[in-house]
Amino acid sequence: MSLFRATVLLAVVVLAISAAGQHRRDPLSPREVDQLRDAAQEPDIRLKLYLTFARDRLAALDTARADPKITDLGRETHDRLQDFLDVYDELNDNIDTFAGRRNDIRKPLKSVIEADAEFQNKLEALKNSVPSPKDDPKQYEFLLTSTLDTLVSSRQDHHDLLAEQEEAAKHKKLVKPE
Repeated sequence: MSLFRATVLLAVVVLAISAAGQHRRDPLSPREVDQLRDAAQEPDIRLKLYLTFARDRLAALDTARADPKITDLGRETHDRLQDFLDVYDELNDNIDTFAGRRNDIRKPLKSVIEADAEFQNKLEALKNSVPSPKDDPKQYEFLLTSTLDTLVSSRQDHHDLLAEQEEAAKHKKLVKPE
């Protein structure tokens, strides 16, 4: 009987951990999801949408950090940074998908590379800023460092992919968007 109880207890713990892990919210609004769905097969439009959404998340971060009504600025900064990173990760997943399909994404990749530098500069400014008295950088330091690392490595990946796409275009090995 104790083996049965141990098994049931283990199952309950596993379900609780699983449920807790699924509590994350989607950083995209229903309207944004609809826009992405409408552009599912159009790499240029879809990647530009993700850039817009990432910029919006950084603007929301700036707005939150300037809002005097926010009492837990460290937590708010962490949450806004996480929203940005989630959108940016989705952007990278979509780039990988379109590149894997041999879609010609040279034009939006140039915009992505420019945005990578823009995003990196904004986050470096946050990292180097002097915290206000109501700010606790320890709540978001690790996430900020991880996000900056992601931006640096992604920027290099995007440059490399653009070079690969340029070479493939010379040999007409890319699929042009319709």
